[in-house]
Amino acid sequence: LDLIYFNDVYQGIPIGGFTQIVENMLKGIEVRLGVDYLEHKEELNALAGEIIYTGEIDRFFDYKYGALEWRSLRFEEEVLDQPDYQGCAVVNYTEYEIPYTRIAEHKYFDPTQKSNKTVITKEYSKTWSVGDEAYYPINDQKNSELYAKYKELAEQNPHIHFGGRLGTYSYYNMDVVIEKALQLVESLVTK
Repeated sequence: LDLIYFNDVYQGIPIGGFTQIVENMLKGIEVRLGVDYLEHKEELNALAGEIIYTGEIDRFFDYKYGALEWRSLRFEEEVLDQPDYQGCAVVNYTEYEIPYTRIAEHKYFDPTQKSNKTVITKEYSKTWSVGDEAYYPINDQKNSELYAKYKELAEQNPHIHFGGRLGTYSYYNMDVVIEKALQLVESLVTK
């Protein structure tokens, strides 16, 4: 039984996790968390020559052409009184009869964890509306054309760099997110 939905030769989490990679990219840079850039745009723009915006691109432009559509998610977490549930980090479910799309077993994201219990999270698809957490873009013709309009607007702002899944209306696996972030940082450092 093959439970993997992609076939990368190497799969895993870097020693020390992804946090240290991001911390190294941000060394010497002021980072403000919990601040809505769009609510403080003028103040924040005055502080920096280059802005990396990772929020929703359509929201950045005040939904000028309308809202891009997303698929959202709802999560249910369970603590199970057993040492193992599924034997791996993530199993995806595509059967119509199963209401959730995947189950993540958290102990497999950190192999140093040892316990007689395990924690799983079931992920359910949820209809998205403006204000909900956006997870997966709806890659149809309508949304692709709408994103192209927003991308054109973004290109008119050369000091604002749109990144991440929300800023580029894309879904990325973590390895691609890190690769794109490293490329952006390199392009800004050599600018």
